[in-house]
Amino acid sequence: MTTPSALERPTGVPLARRLAARLVLLPAVALSFLPPHRIRAVLGLVRRGATPASAGQAKAARDAMCAVSLRCAGPRGCLPRSLGAALLCRLSGSWPTWCTGVRVVPPFTAHAWIEVDARPVDEGVPDDYFTRLIAVAPVSRPTR
Repeated sequence: MTTPSALERPTGVPLARRLAARLVLLPAVALSFLPPHRIRAVLGLVRRGATPASAGQAKAARDAMCAVSLRCAGPRGCLPRSLGAALLCRLSGSWPTWCTGVRVVPPFTAHAWIEVDARPVDEGVPDDYFTRLIAVAPVSRPTR
């Protein structure tokens, strides 16, 4: 038996951001079909040259993905949602930490999310709720 639920989609996302989210939706969904090592390799290339995303930038990107896609807003849309949010941040020159891992409490299920400063962005769970298995963090530039 399933419990009926309504998806909460963010409102107030500007048109330009919604259009950009639609632009990255197809690549995000396509990436979600790749094996984890290939996703990590692609994201490792895409993140180059980006600055670390702020919490506001990451939340705005995540909200935009949920606003344009029911799949991303749904409970099983974590992988395309997190990939799309990371790619959307990259369009503006920033990069959050993209993560995939498992919940630390039973049932142990897989999950994908984005983080800023080691905190999941808008997941509604404590910071230590997930254990990372793969993370693609922003590349910090060496200081001279």
